[in-house]
Amino acid sequence: MEATAPDSAPFRLNYKRTFIIGLAFFGILLMWQVYDSYVSSFLSELFKKTFSKSDPEEVQYLVGIMMALDNIAAIVLMPLFGKISDRTRTKIGKRMPFILIGTFVCALVFPFIPVAFHHSNLGALIVLVAMTVLFAMMYRSPAVALMPDLTPKPLRSRANGIINICGYIGGAVPTILGMFLVLSNYLGTTNPDSSQFGNLWVIEIPFLLASVLMVVTALVLFFSIRENKIKESIKDEMERGEKYSEVDDVAADPDARLSKRSRISLMIILAAEFFWFMADNGISTFMTNYTLYHLQASTGSNSLNTMLSGLCSVVGFALAGLIVSRIGRKWTVITGLGLTLGSYAAWFILSLLVAPSGTFPAYLFVLFGLKGFGMALVHVNSFPMVVEFCPGTKVGQFTGYYYVSSMVAQSVTPIALGALMLTPGFGFGQLPLYALCCIAVSFTAFFFVRGVTVKKTPVKVGLEALGEDSE
Repeated sequence: MEATAPDSAPFRLNYKRTFIIGLAFFGILLMWQVYDSYVSSFLSELFKKTFSKSDPEEVQYLVGIMMALDNIAAIVLMPLFGKISDRTRTKIGKRMPFILIGTFVCALVFPFIPVAFHHSNLGALIVLVAMTVLFAMMYRSPAVALMPDLTPKPLRSRANGIINICGYIGGAVPTILGMFLVLSNYLGTTNPDSSQFGNLWVIEIPFLLASVLMVVTALVLFFSIRENKIKESIKDEMERGEKYSEVDDVAADPDARLSKRSRISLMIILAAEFFWFMADNGISTFMTNYTLYHLQASTGSNSLNTMLSGLCSVVGFALAGLIVSRIGRKWTVITGLGLTLGSYAAWFILSLLVAPSGTFPAYLFVLFGLKGFGMALVHVNSFPMVVEFCPGTKVGQFTGYYYVSSMVAQSVTPIALGALMLTPGFGFGQLPLYALCCIAVSFTAFFFVRGVTVKKTPVKVGLEALGEDSE
């Protein structure tokens, strides 16, 4: 059992435990990176074929609707499973059953998505996508809630940085594969004589690898994290962490309502999150199509761009804890949104000045790197800010709130962008303008968050922080 420390003693993050918990997020982002990189293009091609359309922009509203329907289900399912897991009591913990069942079913279904596309079966593709998303939502809230369950409040930004690094490593695996297994070659638009043209394994390998790694990481998590035992051993440290909350008037009573100021601040944070996910998901959903149809460039270049952006995000995750200790979570988020706003503004301006030439523009590598670093600062701190408002017994429920906001955005943005594609004068070329407008709203909204203070928390740093990790 971890020793009880006096109130003034420095907090020390258990890095080993946090990295292992991060394996759950590794599996989540691994799957979603593959999903975002391929599924919208799969749907575009099959809708073009089904409705005899030659222009891909004519079917983007259908792609948008399909990419949104799965997220609409998540709006209900994620807070539901988060709340149910809060109340679940089993021998293996309250989060672990959801993580295991959701992961294993997703891993079973996911590899059949490219098979359905390869055989031009639109109905099967839609059913498989729906099943994947359903079970992904079953384990996502419980998996994310596991970190704040086992981490004192003052350490959650640092822990979330590690969690996100694990996730982005997961996202990098299919991205690296995408540099070699190029979707445009499979479709034959770049080189019809390529050995990759029409080869199922070009699109199957990322899905299959994602499924295998999801299962492996879930098993490592299960056998390494004894949820009930750890919670009992850190009970006193969790209670001590409550005294260092950055929220002025967090409710101690699990059944008490938030104060009016806290409710307003929480709603502003969730609204800002909604708009930055509108931008983020709009880019991730349509960037492959932007590269393929607007830039008329190889999707392998887009994979490289995604990987470089991810590397910059990892740097942001690593530095976020240091930045937070100086200026607090609120101003770190504002800084990250400001960097992202600047990168999208530059992208929009340069896209007007530089016409597509059939190659991926070099400036996008720089701007997406800046955006990746900025959004890392945002993601590391926004989730801990949301769960900062709740008592420990409602972490799953508030985790659900956080993901409802993101999922509503991810439901709205594909439909909105798909519908805009039907508007004369609006095409893939306006993607940076759309993202710029959404981020501008988030950036402005965050200045109105109140009741969140910068607290100097005693935290071990340097070599001292890397002391012996115990269960």
